[in-house]
Amino acid sequence: MKQSKNFLEIWMRIPICIVSGIILYVWGYLIYLFAIINFVYGIFTGKRLQEIAELSEVWNTQMYSFLRYNTFVTNQRPFPFENLKKSISVFK
Repeated sequence: MKQSKNFLEIWMRIPICIVSGIILYVWGYLIYLFAIINFVYGIFTGKRLQEIAELSEVWNTQMYSFLRYNTFVTNQRPFPFENLKKSISVFK
């Protein structure tokens, strides 16, 4: 019985990775846009937009979780199948 559960978990990775991958891919374009905005803002003001940097870190954390799941490091499913995880970096 345990082996069939593991077998199902392995096969469930395919649709989970497709759905999560599409969401993170589209979200990634927004992150590139945010990086450009933060870059331009930084050129003119000499500082960054903290909120945009923190929002970008949320994407970084979700992408890290996605890659850990895809490479079988963990069985904890990525977003949107689990809640958003806290950011792994601290901004100062």
